[in-house]
Amino acid sequence: MTTDRIARAAHYLLDARAQRTLITALPQDCRPLDVAQAYAIQDAVAAGLGPIGGWKVGAAAPDGEPNCAPLPASGIIRSPARLLSTNHPLRGIEAEIAYRFKQDLPPKPHPYTLAEVLAAIASVHPVIEVVESRFTDRTQVDYPSALADALGHGVLIYGEGREQGFNINQLEQPAQLMFDDDMVVDTRGANPAGDVLRLLVWLANHVAGRHGGIRAGQIVTTGSCSGIAFAEADSDVSAHLQGLGWVRVAFC
Repeated sequence: MTTDRIARAAHYLLDARAQRTLITALPQDCRPLDVAQAYAIQDAVAAGLGPIGGWKVGAAAPDGEPNCAPLPASGIIRSPARLLSTNHPLRGIEAEIAYRFKQDLPPKPHPYTLAEVLAAIASVHPVIEVVESRFTDRTQVDYPSALADALGHGVLIYGEGREQGFNINQLEQPAQLMFDDDMVVDTRGANPAGDVLRLLVWLANHVAGRHGGIRAGQIVTTGSCSGIAFAEADSDVSAHLQGLGWVRVAFC
C-alpha cells in the first residue's frame, strides 16, 4: 500500500472520530489487505491524535498471534471518570488488567525477555476499555480494517494500581461488571489470550520496531477479562478485578 493510500485511510478514520460519524467501510483502494498495512494505518491515525499514552495488546487464543494498537494519551483517564454519552454512542465496556511502565524499552540487538519486561513495570491496574468503532457495524468489518481502527478503542479508564504481584493468572482471574445497581457480568478466566505476560513480551519487541519502544509512563492494557457488555446512556459503570479493585465511569 502506498503512502498516499495509507494517508487516505487514516483521514477517513480520523474524520469519523472528529465528526462523530460512522463509515460503512474504508474505500476499496485504501483498505488494508493484511496486518502490516493495518499497522501502517494505525501509525498514521496515531500521528493525527497526538502523543501515545499507551498500548492495547491481545490475542484470540492462548497460542494465537498477538495484535496491538497505540492509545492516544488524551483518551487515558483516571477513575472515577465522566464521559458524555453523545460522544460515546456504542459504550462497549470491557474490564481489563493493565500495566504501567517505569522505564523505556528501546530498540536493542536482541529480543526482550520476560525478566526484562517485568523489571520495567511500575504497577498493575484495573481498567475499563470503552469500545467505540468508527464503522457502522463493527462485526461486519474485515479484520485488517478493524485492526487499522485500533480494534474499536475508544477510551481507557484506569483505577489505583499496586506495585507488586504482576504475574496474574488470567485463566483464573475473576471479573465483574456493574451497570448502575445491576450485575451484568460475573465471570472467571474470560480473557481468551490466557497468559498475558507473553503478550507484554511480544509487544515490547513489536513496538521497538515502530515507535521507538514502550516508554516510561505508558500503560498497556491486556485484553478483556469480562467479554463486552453495552451500557445505556446516563448509566454508572463499575468494573471489579479481584485482587486489584474497582474502576468506574459515569456516562452523562
